[in-house]
Amino acid sequence: MSAMTLTEKVLARAADRTAVDPGNNIWVNVDILMTHDVCGPGTIGVFKKHFGKDAKVWDREKVVIIPDHYIFTKDAMANRNVDVLRQFVAEQDIKYYYDVGTPNYKGVCHIALPEEGHTRPGEVLLGTDSHTCTAGAFGQFATGIGNTDAGFVMGTGKTWLKVPPTMRFVFHGQMPPYLMAKDLILAVIGDIGVDGATYRAMEFDGDGIYALNIEERMTLCNMAIEAGGKNGCIAPDQITLDYVNARGVKTGNKPFTVFKSDPGAKFIYEKVYDVSKLEPVIAKPHSPDNKALVSEVQGTRLDRAYIGSCTGGKLTDFRAAAGILKGKEVKIDTFVVPATTEVARGLDTEKIGGKSLRDIFLAAGAKIGDASCAACLGGPSDTFGRLNTPISCISTTNRNFPGRMGHKQAQVFLASPLTVAASALTGHIQDPRMFVA
Repeated sequence: MSAMTLTEKVLARAADRTAVDPGNNIWVNVDILMTHDVCGPGTIGVFKKHFGKDAKVWDREKVVIIPDHYIFTKDAMANRNVDVLRQFVAEQDIKYYYDVGTPNYKGVCHIALPEEGHTRPGEVLLGTDSHTCTAGAFGQFATGIGNTDAGFVMGTGKTWLKVPPTMRFVFHGQMPPYLMAKDLILAVIGDIGVDGATYRAMEFDGDGIYALNIEERMTLCNMAIEAGGKNGCIAPDQITLDYVNARGVKTGNKPFTVFKSDPGAKFIYEKVYDVSKLEPVIAKPHSPDNKALVSEVQGTRLDRAYIGSCTGGKLTDFRAAAGILKGKEVKIDTFVVPATTEVARGLDTEKIGGKSLRDIFLAAGAKIGDASCAACLGGPSDTFGRLNTPISCISTTNRNFPGRMGHKQAQVFLASPLTVAASALTGHIQDPRMFVA
């Protein structure tokens, strides 16, 4: 049997095969299907149209529904979408539904899934959201699919896909304190372009990667789609297993299989980085691959700073930002939005120098929103932090296309929480090395 990559091994298992090769078209068994308030109603419509209005989902414990995008709004159509989810959950007796307005509410689906124990190594996780690839940080095959495919999966538990070839990105060296995973992935996307990994797996490896905590690894895999990647993945280590085993209690500690790429596995592309030599990176408007070193654009005037989303709204992100903002005051409107309610609670329990992260942000003059996607996807006009005027914003989010955060003429710069926090203090793009040794 020929050597296989991590992605190929996971897909071979899901297809009940001993081996697969890139380019093979295969049927795979799906372990988890996730949908939310934006795409859930469309997926449900497809499911009912093709399987019948009284049909049941293939497994009520493998469909996870998480409203998170357009939820804290008075918009009637957005509210209707959540109502559709509630009705479907009641009809189907879906076990894992994290409804807004209840103690069970979670927040951003991509962070909620691992927090609630739905991400396990070796599995196939599909979601009706392009950033579903976040879960590849747990050594699984995770990717976004459309409503039509999701409706089929909902009824059968299977999907048809082509095995992607794998690109490998190796990071060696000790990470400087002024860099974060966001800098690493922006460097990669800037190097290969937004189409550089189209329908390819992006595997991240090296001692620089395994020195990162699980939240930082999630940031890397989350943005694989910004390079066109089918999925991003990192082979599990003890850090992964400790997290998964601790969270798996919530879903019954289901067994899983750990896969790693074989020695001699074939990679279609490989690039090696020395993290100790990298500088803070930023993506200029209007594309994630419009890369520049922060030092090259330092001084660019800003109107707003935004710290949140599945790429920048985790506790690691907020610890980093708070470390810079502590004892100082922002010069521009600065918004802080936790990804999940668990992260929001962490703003009160996590402390730096005796002060909670929440107190640090509020003392600095930042505004704190409810756990959700909030301004990351624009949303209705009353969405917290949405760009309603053509201003210039530096953000920890993952996309800066025209209109992504609201106004089509807004200028959105993507950067790490460290760079965003440093820039909030100066009112212009600021290299975080001014505040971090």
